[in-house]
Amino acid sequence: MISVSKLLCDLDAEGDGLRYDAADESEKAQIRERKQRRPVVVWNCTKQCNLYCDHCYAAAETEPAPGEMTTAEGKRFLDELAAFGAPVVLFSGGEPLAREDLVELVAHASDVGLRPVLSTNGTLLTEERAAALREAGLKYVGVSVDGMPERNDAFRGQEGAFDRALAGIEASQSAGLKTGLRYTITRHNADDLEDVVDLLADRGVDRFCFYHLDYGGRGAEIQDVDLTPEERRAAVRRVCDLTREYHDAGHEIETLLVGNYADAGYLVEYARRELGEAVADRIRGYLLENGGDPTGERIADVDYQGNVHLTQFWQGYSLGNVRDRPFGDIWTDESNPLLGALREREAHLTGRCAECQYQDICRGGSRLRALSAGDDPFGPDPQCYLTPEERGVEGEGGESAVSGAAD
Repeated sequence: MISVSKLLCDLDAEGDGLRYDAADESEKAQIRERKQRRPVVVWNCTKQCNLYCDHCYAAAETEPAPGEMTTAEGKRFLDELAAFGAPVVLFSGGEPLAREDLVELVAHASDVGLRPVLSTNGTLLTEERAAALREAGLKYVGVSVDGMPERNDAFRGQEGAFDRALAGIEASQSAGLKTGLRYTITRHNADDLEDVVDLLADRGVDRFCFYHLDYGGRGAEIQDVDLTPEERRAAVRRVCDLTREYHDAGHEIETLLVGNYADAGYLVEYARRELGEAVADRIRGYLLENGGDPTGERIADVDYQGNVHLTQFWQGYSLGNVRDRPFGDIWTDESNPLLGALREREAHLTGRCAECQYQDICRGGSRLRALSAGDDPFGPDPQCYLTPEERGVEGEGGESAVSGAAD
């Protein structure tokens, strides 16, 4: 995650220490005082979901799947995460609210010292469940809204999903939970970007996560509706502009870019044009601390059956299973060739990623998209939208993702 609001507007957030080793600069209570040394762990605690979204990286189904971890197994797994020092566990799915024991699992995570947070479509989040989750120790709820009513409901496969998601947001806020909105952009909903930001501001939601499409699960089946590099560049610029506009108007919205670390290089270039060299240099320093794409290092995923993955989007490859070995043993076992190579990826990147001046703050972007596009996990990310000039390779022919860098 890259915090646009932190970098462009110097807006404090509770993740400043975790992401940028900048806790001492923030007035907000921090998740961690120092940059994370262990991964944030996404737990896809169920594959069941009441919706059927076009882009679901977990390929969730409406019916329960066999082999789901039991309550006892889940608690043992959470104990392992706490012992390993994971800072955060993100309950995801499927739809995690489909699990009847979710409140019990959240309470256990909190009791053993983890920071439990929730990713949900919001449609099952009632005031009663939100209050119970807050009492259990839940710290944050991220609700997915992928456009205004017509586009969101088409994307999520169910009429009325938009209205029920907003009801879930209201329930979360009423319970006193920190609440954010998550939006994954494609050509189908790109025109709704500004309306979605206006919506969250009107609803008093103070966190906006802008997700690029990654090619996992059903997301791999809709690559044809992913943005072109030109469209992606325009969308990211608009997110930057909107963040500054709302900040200048007195709205403190924490804005995060997720899923494409070409954004890191673009933010430096944007700041240089709009805010000056000194600000651009400061932003680059923060992004160096952030560390670039976190796959296999600062993010991990465990699915509903206990399989450990490099990231929540890369569920086609397993490092092992927590039913057989503790999570920490699996995550630190660099005898796995892919895991070891990802942690030294600079030595393996090829093509334009190998030569880019922003490699140190991007680290090649999405390795899953590279694999999907060219059967090489260390090839170029096809959704890099930086120009050859921005990448520091002037005179390069035929490789530019975008014509013109005036924006």
